[in-house]
Amino acid sequence: MDKNDVHKTNSFYWDTQGNDFLSAIVLPYYGAFVSEEKCQLFGDVSGKKLLEIGCGNGQSLQYQAERSASELWAVDISERQIKKAAQHLESYGLSAKLICSPMEDECGIPTAYFDYVYSIYAIGWTTDLEGTFQRIASYLKKDGVFIFSWSHPIHRSVTEDNGRFVFKKSYFDEAWYPVAVEGDLLLADRKLSTYVNALAKAGFVIEQMIEETDDEIMQSKDDNSDMAKRAKMFPVTFVIKARKLGELL
Repeated sequence: MDKNDVHKTNSFYWDTQGNDFLSAIVLPYYGAFVSEEKCQLFGDVSGKKLLEIGCGNGQSLQYQAERSASELWAVDISERQIKKAAQHLESYGLSAKLICSPMEDECGIPTAYFDYVYSIYAIGWTTDLEGTFQRIASYLKKDGVFIFSWSHPIHRSVTEDNGRFVFKKSYFDEAWYPVAVEGDLLLADRKLSTYVNALAKAGFVIEQMIEETDDEIMQSKDDNSDMAKRAKMFPVTFVIKARKLGELL
């Protein structure tokens, strides 16, 4: 599928529907039943420069600002989301450098500048995973950290049928397809190995990967939803922390 068609379709969705139908996932949560407060992947960000890929409504930027990050930048494909993020931050007396652009494209973000680049449930929308990871590596200082979360590919491959979970599609199928939501939206489910190999090619080393459900969070919510039933059986979210080692030869 042509990447321009994917960008046009998905940016129109976020500009018109936004988070009205799809729930926003923001820090301290990485996804269903996985939290930064428990995982502590960032550690102390005070005095650090951070860039968010796919900032959405700006709440994750607020989370980082309240932890004394020295400088915040963000990029998002949707003009509406950028506007929402700016309004949200302004309401808390906060600010960030916000850029409306596909994450794959050059958009004026400085290179070798950031201590952290992170993405909460947004990186999977890229039409060029290897290119995006290479661009993210260029934004980071040497030894800089990249943290991202996304829907686990096993979760996306499984459906419930008469009380049992069964595969609805091949785990190995990475083709783009329309998502069953109100409005047009396109998605591709990549294998975990695709993410791992793309990180390695971009010069990252993985320091930690999380795909377990946090039982304490689930129990505290007393959640009997479909998502909770899934999370008890297989991973629904994965989170990767990777570090930039240096320039590739």
